[in-house]
Amino acid sequence: MRVRGVRGATTASDNTPEAISECVMELMTELLRVNAIDQEDIASVFFTSTPDLNAAFPAIGARRVGFANVPLLGMIEVDVPNAPKRCIRVLIQWNTEKRLDDIVHVYLRGATVLRPDFVSKHAEKADS
Repeated sequence: MRVRGVRGATTASDNTPEAISECVMELMTELLRVNAIDQEDIASVFFTSTPDLNAAFPAIGARRVGFANVPLLGMIEVDVPNAPKRCIRVLIQWNTEKRLDDIVHVYLRGATVLRPDFVSKHAEKADS
């Protein structure tokens, strides 16, 4: 079994604990669903958020969808000009037999501009 990285990103509608938790819950639920990830196989999860999101830790949203025993870490993203605002990115380190080409990375809401190539693959997987 190998450790693979699963990526995703989303944007919060506002800098509030509720908006941050809501978008993280949506993102994490979708990443687990489309990749058929069992939380027992997750080594750790890293979150980054843009500096304009400071009302809550993204990990709170992950805890609300069941990530009680998975190590979670949050960091501040580099403040790049013209990058999406109120953006949360995630990297899941996952123990799996899946090939790299079989992993579906999920980009939602305003974060779809970051990786349009992954958005189309996610749409195909979501429809099947």
